[in-house]
Amino acid sequence: MVRGGFFLFVVALTAPSLAVAETISFGDSAAQLAKACGADITANCRGVNLDSNRLKECLSRNRDVISPQCKESYFSTLDAIQKRIAARVTVANACTREIVKVCGGSTKETSKSVPCLVSAKGLSRNCAQAINDAGYQ
Repeated sequence: MVRGGFFLFVVALTAPSLAVAETISFGDSAAQLAKACGADITANCRGVNLDSNRLKECLSRNRDVISPQCKESYFSTLDAIQKRIAARVTVANACTREIVKVCGGSTKETSKSVPCLVSAKGLSRNCAQAINDAGYQ
């Protein structure tokens, strides 16, 4: 019984945090929207420039006539994209020490330090998690 308890303790310590942001790549999000909302976009948003803001406005404006599958998928996909964007902003805060000390960069230009951060060894756990959530790895 002691071994079983110890095993569960080790698993609990090494398991990823439940607070990890579930993000989605921009390409995957477009594929999901096309699959779930393609017919709705064609029927209700014809002639609309398909950037994210205009598409969001069009689908919101036609909320009462789009399919339930599109409504469900659209909002969850948009939420995942917002988490990805927030995670990319978080990299600057979570990796401040690594950007300056390991990569010799500036926290004002985090994007220039991303390649260094991705290949660097010995990053803090918070920094490594932020890089992962942001989709850089």
